[in-house]
Amino acid sequence: MDIGIFLRQFGPLILIFAIFYFLLIRPQQKREKERKKMLASLKKGDDVVTIGGIYGKILNIKDDVLTLEVGDKVKINVTRSAVGNVINKKEK
Repeated sequence: MDIGIFLRQFGPLILIFAIFYFLLIRPQQKREKERKKMLASLKKGDDVVTIGGIYGKILNIKDDVLTLEVGDKVKINVTRSAVGNVINKKEK
């Protein structure tokens, strides 16, 4: 089989895959890695916002369940993966 024929037939397909990798797959993997790092670093006292838009302060962390204070004496339990962003990171 001639290499020129192979490149003419499969070259565009390989090029399209490379473009998809660098424009779609790789940035998504990077965002997912950063999100996992953020979720692993959550601790008591951090102010967070959930993916549903609820603002709260972390009172307790037990495995993958966080207890958030969302108002005066109002507490809710959410899963760790429900946290969308950390607003204020509590320093040690």
